[in-house]
Amino acid sequence: MTLLESLKKYTTVVADTGDIDAIARHRPQDATTNPSLLFHAAQMPAYQHLVEEAAGLALESGGGHADMAEEFIDRLFVLFGCEILKVVPGRVSTEVAASLSFGTAATIAKAQKLISLYEKKGVARERILIKIASTWEGIRAAELLEKEGIHCNLTLLFSFAQAVACAEAAVTLISPFVGRIYDWYKKERGGAEIPSDQDPGVASVTRIYNFYKKFGYKTQVMGASFRNMNQIVRLAGCDLLTISPELLDQLEKTEGVVERTLDPVKAQAIKEERLHLDEKTFRWMHNEDAMATEKLAEGIRKFNSDARHLEEYALSQVTQKVA
Repeated sequence: MTLLESLKKYTTVVADTGDIDAIARHRPQDATTNPSLLFHAAQMPAYQHLVEEAAGLALESGGGHADMAEEFIDRLFVLFGCEILKVVPGRVSTEVAASLSFGTAATIAKAQKLISLYEKKGVARERILIKIASTWEGIRAAELLEKEGIHCNLTLLFSFAQAVACAEAAVTLISPFVGRIYDWYKKERGGAEIPSDQDPGVASVTRIYNFYKKFGYKTQVMGASFRNMNQIVRLAGCDLLTISPELLDQLEKTEGVVERTLDPVKAQAIKEERLHLDEKTFRWMHNEDAMATEKLAEGIRKFNSDARHLEEYALSQVTQKVA
């Protein structure tokens, strides 16, 4: 048995890529994308027909170049999502622009538009997760979207405060970033590797998982952003884990048996108090976590930068069509 086969006994495996061939090869349940992954996938010759189709649809929509570029990105996300859903039995996560992270109304409007585009393609909303940054405004948007039957994946999650607020908002799924948490603490400690049994990213996801299971929250936990196989193995039993093709390859090529570490039954024994967070308490609690404060801000900037690259690419495609 391989580590990947063993892991799938306890955890839903999600492919963290826009490369449809890689997804088909590893047979995950779900897949997730972001602007950076989509930008790289769009450069591949195999997906040029999707780029052409998105550019054509953007051109039909009219407006200025910036409007058409935005339309191109929306269409490209949906076209890739539809292709991915042909090879995964579950769901695909489609991201709302990071530039909307502090606007509740704008996030809701973009999510509704993406779902509408999917539904016009014959894809039911149950198969889509709208990916939103775990800001206070993003969580509030997700809370309202969930009431409309639009399921949300709250990303860039680093603090316990974010996790609690997401659970109270009854969002479908959260994506705590294991690797980026690890990176921050490693840098703080002068660059030395942290022993695997002290990994702060693994510890963060473990705490969130146990809290959710103890208090019966329906929100699922999907560990994300892994640096090595050991981080993945130590979270066996987590609801979902989203893993890059490179690490999926390693897990598939390594023989062995994964022992379950996260378990809803064991979670009942943890010593945690139930929390209720209003906006003021959320902001204070999140602000007290230096790592989470820095990594959330950095993550939004990075996702926005990736989106700008995709936007420049979109403008070039639309401009070629106009010419």
